[in-house]
Amino acid sequence: MRFVPIAALALSVLSVTGCTRWSMNHHLNNAYSAYDRGNCEQVMLELSKVDRASRARPYVRPEVSMMRGQCLERQKLFVDAAQTYQYIIASYPQSEYAYRARARLETLESLGHYPTRSAAAVVRPTRF
Repeated sequence: MRFVPIAALALSVLSVTGCTRWSMNHHLNNAYSAYDRGNCEQVMLELSKVDRASRARPYVRPEVSMMRGQCLERQKLFVDAAQTYQYIIASYPQSEYAYRARARLETLESLGHYPTRSAAAVVRPTRF
């Protein structure tokens, strides 16, 4: 009979502090919940906690970066979001998130929030 409360206590301690994967998943789930509520400050906090918990698990980094970019877009920080998407494409070119990042960049370009590649090529520095 004493086993059940002790096991529950041990599981709660492990999920909060012990097992990195559980902690990382917990913070990632919290980030998604905060994103759904539109609370980007909480998303960024939870993603920071995921980053700290995932140092040995690099497979989660593109997902974290993608969510960070989406929050930056929501905060109207379009250049920062685009740079985050470019980081995903450069660092994880074969991942699902690179595909999604390319789509987000195209959307930013079509909405006029990020200069198109051809427009950037036309801009020339002025001489003084």
